[in-house]
Amino acid sequence: MLEKLQAQSPDALLALIKLYAADERADKIDLGVGVYRTGQGDTPVFAAIKAAEARLVEEQDSKSYLGPEGDLGFVHALMPYIFGKDATMGGRIEGMQTPGGTGAVRLAVAVAQKAGVKTIHMGVPSWPNHAQIFSDVALDVRTFEHANEDGTANLENVLGAIRTAQENEAVLLHGCCHNPTGIDYTDEQWDQIAEALSQSKALAILDIAYQGLGRGLEQDAYGIRKVLAAVPEALIAYSCDKNFGMYRDRVGALYVMMKDSSLLDPVLSNLNALARASWSMPPDHGGAAVRVVLRDDTMTALWLDELETMRTRMRQVRDHLAAAGDVGTLDLRPLGQQNGLFAVLPLNKDQIQRLRDEHAIYMAGSGRINIAGLHMGNIEKFIGALEEVTS
Repeated sequence: MLEKLQAQSPDALLALIKLYAADERADKIDLGVGVYRTGQGDTPVFAAIKAAEARLVEEQDSKSYLGPEGDLGFVHALMPYIFGKDATMGGRIEGMQTPGGTGAVRLAVAVAQKAGVKTIHMGVPSWPNHAQIFSDVALDVRTFEHANEDGTANLENVLGAIRTAQENEAVLLHGCCHNPTGIDYTDEQWDQIAEALSQSKALAILDIAYQGLGRGLEQDAYGIRKVLAAVPEALIAYSCDKNFGMYRDRVGALYVMMKDSSLLDPVLSNLNALARASWSMPPDHGGAAVRVVLRDDTMTALWLDELETMRTRMRQVRDHLAAAGDVGTLDLRPLGQQNGLFAVLPLNKDQIQRLRDEHAIYMAGSGRINIAGLHMGNIEKFIGALEEVTS
């Protein structure tokens, strides 16, 4: 029977990784893979995580299962950073561990579908896996353009989607550091989004994969906290893969907020059943390491320091690109107002191919670049190459 299966298109980003690895030019630049890199091009293990892992080696006394909800110590330790001082909103928020942010998104839309959601509204462009996940759980996807041509968020489009969304529909929003555009809503725009959601029957699903990498931990949480204060229920998918550097350990969490704490248990029981049928139990190691960090003041301070270093470096790269202004037919100024790892450059396929062939610069076919792939040693080459291929 397996012979009946049709071959699927290979993942374009994985193919790009192979092409980059095979390129022997010493000055090649990788702007494709979505991981943080230092100014030396490394993706290091956080020192705080190293310290936590060392403690786990010494103190962990079992590898027994934790259950489908995973490490609740990890889940609860994150909550004050995401939701603020009243982390549970009076007992109205609870969560569970998932295999990365991807697992959290998958679980969120699976339970939403089980609750009756048939359609999800999503701004585009979005993280490519969003659409794949929604299709796999048989949700109808309705899209709206997320960005304006000037590199700002299109508020009218998202408000229009929220206002037209009906019962049994959901609206997906990126919490901060939008992937792939880097274009976030301002605090004033979040105020209007929260107000619109408070008047809507649609379910809010918030995807937070980069908290702390935009304007700061507190500032990056403004939008989600505003929305949660306005709506009766919401699902919040969270990833530690970027802000703790836990990529391959797949560390995430899914939270559910209900208007009444007594309504949480039925939702959580459905989440546990769906998780049991999907991955049974989440991987423990990465979540345990994050828990150890967040329960130790010294390790927490070290983590916050490392996070600040990452954010500062990416801001410096953005500021440098923005200062270049008009480069060929491109205006790089908006990049300075955007946040996080990613940005999208309006390049056509021929220009992207020329950057690869003539300048050893690798980026996704959509024009998405990983800001962290640039540093003071290669950024002028990148700007010069953009000038050449767009002029």
